[in-house]
Amino acid sequence: MWVDPNLNDFYSRVSRIEKSHAKGYGFEAAGTLGRKGAHRGGSRLLKLVKPLVLVLAVGTGIKGVIHYYVGAQTYESRVSALAAGDGFDPVGAWLMQADPVTLWASGQMQTLLPR
Repeated sequence: MWVDPNLNDFYSRVSRIEKSHAKGYGFEAAGTLGRKGAHRGGSRLLKLVKPLVLVLAVGTGIKGVIHYYVGAQTYESRVSALAAGDGFDPVGAWLMQADPVTLWASGQMQTLLPR
């Protein structure tokens, strides 16, 4: 009986793949999207900076919206009252003070949504 040598080669490769799967190794064909492509190393600093920038942008945006809705005078009086408090109130006043980015965001809202 004649046996195709390519068939023997095929079965030996399949056997190697099954053995490696049994050992816990994975196999991904070249050019496919799999677990190897999904995991990107990246630096630790970048993983820390991205959420920090997002929190700062959202916080500044919220401060801008509050400044727009309550007005500059009311906003400053509330921040001053917060600064006069005790405990963590002065820290909150420092965080909520109207910085240039907050004033810019409030000004942009004023031009887009005039009262």
